[in-house]
Parts: sequence; structure tokens; C-alpha cells
Amino acid sequence: MPVKPFHIAWTLLLALAAAGLCSYLHTPLPWMIGPLLATACASIAGAPTRNWPPLGNLGQWVIATALGLYFTPQVSALVAGLWWAIALAIAWALLLGLAFGAWLQRVNAQRMPEVAPAAMRATSYFAGAIGGASEMTLLAERAHARTDLVAASHGLRLLLVTVTVPVAMQFSGLHGLDLSPPLARAVQWPGFAGLALATALGALLLQRLGRANPWFMGALLVSMGLTMAGVSLSGIPPWLTNGAQLLIAVSLGVRFSRAFLHAAPRWLASVAAGTLGMIALCSGFAWLLTLATGLPLATMILGTSPGGIAEMAITAKVLQLGVPVVTAFQVCRLVAVLLLVAPLFRWLYGKADAAAQTPDGERGRKR
Repeated sequence: MPVKPFHIAWTLLLALAAAGLCSYLHTPLPWMIGPLLATACASIAGAPTRNWPPLGNLGQWVIATALGLYFTPQVSALVAGLWWAIALAIAWALLLGLAFGAWLQRVNAQRMPEVAPAAMRATSYFAGAIGGASEMTLLAERAHARTDLVAASHGLRLLLVTVTVPVAMQFSGLHGLDLSPPLARAVQWPGFAGLALATALGALLLQRLGRANPWFMGALLVSMGLTMAGVSLSGIPPWLTNGAQLLIAVSLGVRFSRAFLHAAPRWLASVAAGTLGMIALCSGFAWLLTLATGLPLATMILGTSPGGIAEMAITAKVLQLGVPVVTAFQVCRLVAVLLLVAPLFRWLYGKADAAAQTPDGERGRKR
């Protein structure tokens, strides 16, 4: 899609107005939720909203750099001691994704006879996985699934989690001081320039290597590495992190469209119901981890919720609910899901789908 500067500028102004209104109303995460809802609603209404991908990358880069400043040596040692809890959270996410995918398959398979059984199985599986939307859509395409349904599922899941979880946190009373303030709070412009250059190089390196989420993961790893080594270059200006939240929200909101709602309303309804169910189940799992680790319940909820890294880490940062722990849980889960989801699909369904595509399988279906 060609770049349309006027539409991009109009979308950013709409998002900025929504952020300003939410700030005035003192809503939770005004720079994230306001722009997200405004751009999503405008897109569904048919307004010419547009996003320029480099702006989304910029938002990911800024937020990741800010999050890395929390990983002081003391906090890093605490997070490392939670390796067993992180491993349990990874196993939980994989099992929950399998259960969500199986539920989508059971609810929708008979209502969508136009989708071949193998394609429906792959569609439900990758739509249910709790991982990156773009990565799961790519894996679904390789498995000959309905990529439009997979992308819609992840987009709706992120929207619901990003809106409901921070609002619930804001009004539940689960507030508390963060585990540790960032190593550098004051902005030192020479140091800020060095930090920006180092994290940008890390992001570009991961992009060159073809890794997932390079502008987030690359900047985060570099910022974390410097902070863990005790190197304090500069803090991040609050206005810059607010702007980054807005850019990330816009990149999510413009994914929705009028066709999004009309494509498969029953599928979307089942995704919405399943997502709310997953939020409830993850809250229960977080409560068990709280009993085992002694960490705040709010921190564990954000660490195990079925949302995205940036969105949940931003929630932890703004509400001061344990940024390093939330980030570590979410990052490790994403890496594990990206590495294991495809092999697990081949192990569970590969032989059955291959048999269905043989001449004998075709004849069997025709009978």
C-alpha cells in the first residue's frame, strides 16, 4: 500500500486528540488506550486511517529502550531466580493456546464448511496460539490456513487484552511500587544520543538477521545489557515514551476495518469470548504463581496475560507494577512460542494432514 502522508497525518492527529481527551478524563494508559480505540473505531467506520510502518518501529524501539533501563544488576538477579516460574508460564501459555485453538475448531468447523478440514485445523491452531500476530499469520500461511481469520483473531485478542487488563488494574486497587526504578532517570542528551545509537544498531542487526520483532527485541537486549553492566547513559524523556505508546496504538488500531467485522462475525464472536475466558484463566494462574513466588498479583497477571510484550510492559511501566518481571515473562514466552508452535503443529497434525492430501485420502473423503 503506497504511503499517503495526508492520511497518516490525519490518523496521528486523531490519535493525539484521543490521548489528550483520555488524559483529561484520567483514564488508564491514556496514550495507549485512547489512540487505540479512536483509530480502531475510525477504521471500522470506514475513515481513511493509515499507518506508516517505520513509525510503529520507532515506538517499539523507544519503549524497549526504556524498559531495558529497569534491569539493574540487583533486579536481574531477582528475575534470574524466577526461571522456574517463567518456565511454568511458558508451559501454561502453550497449553492454553492449544486449548483455545481446539475450542475455536470445535465451535466454528461445522459453521464454515467452505474451509477444508486441514485448513480449518491449521487456522484454529495458529489463531489460538499466544504469540506475535505477524509471526503466527506467516506460519498459518505456510500451513495453508485462512490467514485472514488468523490475523483477525490476533488483532482482536490484542485489542481486548490491551483495553480490559489495564482498566481492570486501574480500578482494582492492585497498585504498588515498582520492584526497582530505572537505573537512569535524568535525561543526559549526550548519553541519550549514545543510548539511541547503540539500541538502534542492535535493532538493525536483528532486522538484518531476520529475527522476530527486531526493533523491540534488539533495542531491549542492548539496553538491558548496558544496564546490567552498570552503564548509565541517560533516561528517556516522558514525552518520548508517551509518543511511542501512541505510535504503537496506532499501528494496532489501523488493522481493523469495516470488512473485518463482516468477514466472519461468528468467528470473531468466538475469538472475543475465548479471549475473555483466557484472561480469567490467566488471572487464576497468576494467583497461583503469586502464592509460589510472593510477588504482587498485579505483576503476575501482566506477566502471564495473553497480550503482547509492548502493551503489557507499558501497562507495568505506567502503573508501576514490576516492569522487569513482566518484561522477562513476556519476552521468554514469545521466544518459546515462536520456536515451539510450528514444530508442535507438525507433531500433532502433520501426519494426519499429509495423509488427507494423498490420493487414498482424497478418495476416502469423496466416499
